[in-house]
Amino acid sequence: MNLHSTQNSQELAKAIATGVSSMGLQLTQSQLERLTAYLLLLNKWNKAYNLTAVRDIQQMIPRHLLDSLSVVPYIEGSHILDVGTGPGLPGIPLAICFPDKQFTLLDSNGKKTRFLVQAKSALQLDNIQVVQKRVEQFQVDNPFDIIVSRAFSALQDMVKWTQHLLAPKGYFYAMKGVYPKEEIQQAEALSTKLVKSIPLEVANCEGERHLVILQNNNVNSAS
Repeated sequence: MNLHSTQNSQELAKAIATGVSSMGLQLTQSQLERLTAYLLLLNKWNKAYNLTAVRDIQQMIPRHLLDSLSVVPYIEGSHILDVGTGPGLPGIPLAICFPDKQFTLLDSNGKKTRFLVQAKSALQLDNIQVVQKRVEQFQVDNPFDIIVSRAFSALQDMVKWTQHLLAPKGYFYAMKGVYPKEEIQQAEALSTKLVKSIPLEVANCEGERHLVILQNNNVNSAS
């Protein structure tokens, strides 16, 4: 690594640490180093494989990394699925923060899952499993405690496509922009109940963000 790239890495690490601290999160030095290494790897792969529309690595900090970390205070359970994870968002940042929890990262895009396999190896994340499948084709014997996603444009679609993977009384964690009142009403018609909607504060990120938590009341799901 040359002097210029070393300096850039140090600046990136400092910006990440500042952002994490501003959100009130307490992470270890090892976790911060892994978050930095993840963004550097994502930025490198993105130049060749177009994994995200965000080209500026400095913009990846608020728009991808800190946005993913904004749900850290609300994560429960031990068996978590990230649907439509893309390049590992929010799954990889969450897996770094919760080494004692198991994360399955699901995406149908081969380029993105190849990146995820590389990231798992490079970051030594033993608590993630990468699956390349369409969500409707994915089946599990052991249902998930939580299904989280930034990928679905409509909340009811998230419920419809993933409910078979969630344990009864498990939780959907939908990361949304503005409060999706109509989407919540439609999702509640699919055997779910709104638990809470939490306004999220993301450092250096404009626009509203909400974490919508729904409980799965479909006793026939994951069966």
